Amino acid sequence: MEIEEAIKTAIVYEEKVADVYNKYAGKFKSKTGAKIFKALGKEEVDHVEYLKAKLAEWKKSGKVAIGTMETMVPDEKTLKSNIKNLKKIAKQDNLDNEIEYFQKALEMEVKTSNFYKEMVSQLPKEYRPMFERFVEIEEGHEAIVRAEIDAARGLGFWFDFQEFDLESA
Repeated sequence: MEIEEAIKTAIVYEEKVADVYNKYAGKFKSKTGAKIFKALGKEEVDHVEYLKAKLAEWKKSGKVAIGTMETMVPDEKTLKSNIKNLKKIAKQDNLDNEIEYFQKALEMEVKTSNFYKEMVSQLPKEYRPMFERFVEIEEGHEAIVRAEIDAARGLGFWFDFQEFDLESA
């Protein structure tokens, strides 16, 4: 895959994921769910803008400088400290629609992550780091969305770690 095609295709993926977040952000009853969707939606829009700038750079000079890509996805320690917010969501009623919104987002995040993983394997080495960073970020988004689904369902898991053990109780 050539870099121009990779960037153009990445823009399409990022726009689709942003559309899911932006479409459902205003439909949440829970403030936490809405806040997460708004934040992730904004980050996906930022990705689109970054990619469009890189595409313009490529068209102008035939080169792309690999810049840094920031993310709102917190580190693991911060995520664990915010588990209380997830438990608050789990105590609310009528979350079926919200779980559905998170599932739609998860589906798009998984597709996007898989796209980036495949693209990294096909790109020339000099362009891989830019898209490897996208893999990291999108996998972080997946983790957040999965955690929200688990918390809303009250499964006792958070980021694939069991919160409690029914057998030891």
